[in-house]
Amino acid sequence: MGKWRYGVILDAGSSGTRVYTYRWLNPSRARLDASEDELRRLPKLKTKKEWTHKIHPGISTFGETPELVGPDHLQQLFDHALDVVPANEVENTPLFLLATAGMRLLPENQRAAVLNEVCAYARENTRFQLPDCDLHIQVIPGETEGLYGWIAANYLLGGFDEPKQHDHGKDHHTYGFLDMGGASAQIAFAPNATEADKHANDLKLLRLRTLDGSPSEYKVFVTTWLGFGVNEARRRYVEALLEASPDATELPDPCVPEGLQVTTKGKPVEPGSDEDKDLAPHLIGTGKFTECLSKTFPLLDKDAPCPDAPCLLHGVHVPAIDFDVNHFVGVSEYWHTTHEIFEMGHKDKAYDFKTYQERVNEFCSKPWEEIEAGISKHQWGKKVDETTALEVCFKASWLINVLHDGIGVPRTGLEEMTPGINGTKAVLDKTKEKGYRDPFQAVNKIDGTEVSWTLGKMVLYAASQVETEPEALAVGFGSNKPGIPSDFQYAGGKFTSLPGDLEDELDDWHDTLLRDSPRRIPGFILFMFIVMLALYFLCGRERRNKFSRKTRGLFSRGSPKRKPGPGLGGKLFSRNSSSPTYERVLESGIEDFELADNADGVDSYHSDSSSDGSHSKVGHTSGWATPQLTRLPGGSKFDIGPGYFENIVSQGQGLGIASPYGGNAMERGGLMARVDSRERLAPLGAVGRSRSRNGSPIRGRSPLMTPFKESVD
Repeated sequence: MGKWRYGVILDAGSSGTRVYTYRWLNPSRARLDASEDELRRLPKLKTKKEWTHKIHPGISTFGETPELVGPDHLQQLFDHALDVVPANEVENTPLFLLATAGMRLLPENQRAAVLNEVCAYARENTRFQLPDCDLHIQVIPGETEGLYGWIAANYLLGGFDEPKQHDHGKDHHTYGFLDMGGASAQIAFAPNATEADKHANDLKLLRLRTLDGSPSEYKVFVTTWLGFGVNEARRRYVEALLEASPDATELPDPCVPEGLQVTTKGKPVEPGSDEDKDLAPHLIGTGKFTECLSKTFPLLDKDAPCPDAPCLLHGVHVPAIDFDVNHFVGVSEYWHTTHEIFEMGHKDKAYDFKTYQERVNEFCSKPWEEIEAGISKHQWGKKVDETTALEVCFKASWLINVLHDGIGVPRTGLEEMTPGINGTKAVLDKTKEKGYRDPFQAVNKIDGTEVSWTLGKMVLYAASQVETEPEALAVGFGSNKPGIPSDFQYAGGKFTSLPGDLEDELDDWHDTLLRDSPRRIPGFILFMFIVMLALYFLCGRERRNKFSRKTRGLFSRGSPKRKPGPGLGGKLFSRNSSSPTYERVLESGIEDFELADNADGVDSYHSDSSSDGSHSKVGHTSGWATPQLTRLPGGSKFDIGPGYFENIVSQGQGLGIASPYGGNAMERGGLMARVDSRERLAPLGAVGRSRSRNGSPIRGRSPLMTPFKESVD
């Protein structure tokens, strides 16, 4: 297992499924170089735009044919993830499929059949880590989706890792989270201390774990409002118009631009249709945004009974929000409705109710013909089409009502704000380095990363993989009770200890070569070959000849001054050879191959790096400029000398280990690799005092040489 961990999660929504792949440093590896401050942080997750992929439709469409969900839907998502995750890491990579809105609407038997098929197909056709299907493959409620979103937002903003820089007062450093889709809306926030004590039973206990193994606990309130997404709100709005005028076919609609006629489904009326002939009810735009606001306000259902006060919308209990410390970020429709046309993104300025309402009122008061002309000229950008333009006025009125009359976000620019709330442009500019300090801000990405609930889920999982004491409480969330409550939702997966070399850089090379696809490797190799070939021809004839001579010398089987003979392989591994040359190579080469003391033995040769850089490389180096090794006086250690590249061996291109007899290993027989076999060595007594051939002087045994401890099976 390498130094990187990976995680794959599938967001199975109503309209389609999107796969996300995330990566983070193995916590054991991350701790090696972490500072004290970094040890108090959560694992750092990374992703890229290319690591996500979405397909249509959603898996809920396979309710009647669950056996097709694998080959017709999941396989292409798995293939995309497998292009990102290295092959040797797949079995260590957790896989999650978490379904939301669409699957919630399926009958129970169909929902179970689809989920079971997803798990079975993934286990049979991939090697992803999938230990518990009930935990990894499930339909999540809106509250869980909101909690994951809250984790993602605070993780990206720094609320978890940098509490001092995000101190909102009253010992509060996290941000609230708002999400609005087509069918529902969610809110998640940590109440102030007073409200948290008062409504303790309504909160979720979330437990994370930092790199040093310390737990971090948060008490979060999360709820969802079904039917309060923009599409469902629009449906309820049209139903109210029809109920108010049951016999009319033409219904004035102040939320549609003047001069535009749309069906009750929100589509432009086509010539010759029943709506065009006044045979079916349809809406006629009047373009009166102030009236639109008043007509959408009742949809908040503020008058609904509230059995557990306080309540915000539809009688749903929510602890009181202290906007002195609770600053919210909104995603999805909160971003699109404020940004696509009206350019109210955080990169431009803080959300300002007065400015936003003025821009919306100006746009929605234009005749439809003028809006159409602006669309054709890309006045509001190339992404704005007629559908976006005809829907945005209703969406803007709904967002304003939910934010300010529903949730209670202060109307920045109109209402007097308490000293703790920083919502103006000037104040925001002064505190940007400390985070998002306005009471509400719509966001899409933070530091280039999409604010997605899938990120929150993977942060929770990555935190659970940090090694800690055996008795430590698990990472996850559940009821606000000490310990592990009965409804506790574990982060998933299983803890995996990562033995081996945590400093292995092979994963970095994998990232460099593969990027987004392993198919790039052949092209990369071909490209490098072409570059090397071009450099070879550009270096000139003289340099080419010199290079050729050196290359031939490097791979020569014998010294040019001697008759051709067997190479190193023949000398060391030939069972029929009994020539004196074989014996000479072993006798003279043993000193040259003698290694410095190494507690790690042969294993250190395979290590790419070491933490302190102190491991000796003696016996493993080779090249044209290897430093000469000398003996320390009176000792048995090698010394590289004061300068690493001083006393460079100039004789040939061998292993670079100096011989007391002049020349190097290459010049004395083409010796190029470590002698592994000892089975045909001369008798031990002859090694200490022996002759390489008749007539040669007797040589004393090297004081450094000790008998090899290796044995031949």
